[in-house]
Amino acid sequence: MNQPPVGSLSRHRELGLSDEDAVQMYAKMRTARMFDERVLLLQRAGKINFHVSGIGQEAAQVAAAWALDRDRDYFLPYYRDYGFVLSVGMTLRELMLSVFAKAEDPTSGGRQMPGHFGHKRLRIVTGSSPVTTQVPHAVGIALAAKMKGEQRVSFVTFGEGSSNQGDFHEGCNFAGVHKLPVILMCENNQYAISVPVHKQLGGKVADRAIGYGFTGLRVDGNDPLAVYGVVKEAHRRALAGEGPTLVEAMMYRLSPHSTSDNDLAYRTKEEVDENRAKDGVLCFRQYLIDAGAWSVEKDEELTAAIRRELDEATKYADEAPFPEAESTLLHVYADGSEGGK
Repeated sequence: MNQPPVGSLSRHRELGLSDEDAVQMYAKMRTARMFDERVLLLQRAGKINFHVSGIGQEAAQVAAAWALDRDRDYFLPYYRDYGFVLSVGMTLRELMLSVFAKAEDPTSGGRQMPGHFGHKRLRIVTGSSPVTTQVPHAVGIALAAKMKGEQRVSFVTFGEGSSNQGDFHEGCNFAGVHKLPVILMCENNQYAISVPVHKQLGGKVADRAIGYGFTGLRVDGNDPLAVYGVVKEAHRRALAGEGPTLVEAMMYRLSPHSTSDNDLAYRTKEEVDENRAKDGVLCFRQYLIDAGAWSVEKDEELTAAIRRELDEATKYADEAPFPEAESTLLHVYADGSEGGK
């Protein structure tokens, strides 16, 4: 049976979150989960080509987004962050346009892999398939903010496997030297594709911050209120000129790595089921019910509303036009016009 996060049933209020804030956070978690489940079905039905899932990681993603300034900060999410990008303003229709690779897709006009988010208006910086390249980009954005005297923070996510890449260490070193306003959040979901964490790391990801001269913290990624508190404080410190923070959010990837992956080739069903009982989305729902901020009836109404929105988004994206073939050459060669230079 799922248990609510340990502690007082007014924890969200103690953190400065209203009942409405907490319910909206849960609604984004639920939306991300249902989107993920719908897209998996679409892939299995042959309607789309590929999906990389974030099931089991939504609680930390949404909580982190809520702790940031969603009107000013810059965001560099990695490819499982559906809960995060929904929380900072992307819509189900936009996400569906991306997975269907349609021309209206705000990420790339249908030219990028699903999960490689980008949205200029929302300050979501386009990601790349080679993992961890987003870390030095986030550090560069933080440097620009500091040089310009802007009160903004850059926030970047990645998996624990990515913390072994040179990009991570170079980014951390530069951020530490210059005390930059960047928050790095490792979503430690226990597997780098098929490699378990005990074969990847000899210690904690959070402890790596020590070598670069800034704060590193490990937090329960299944507890959104704990994540919110840690990221909120990291944000305050960044704006106060106190430098970066490395957050290691501990969680578990409940779904396969992608639709091309057979996860039971490297882990057992019993292990997955054991972690499913700790699912942050379901635990937070129970917490809200116990706190008197939510109910089973409201949850059923929310589920129905999300399903209707998903149906509309799926239909719209399925029927939307694909990019014109000629658009392949856009932004590749200068065309002699002012916009092409």
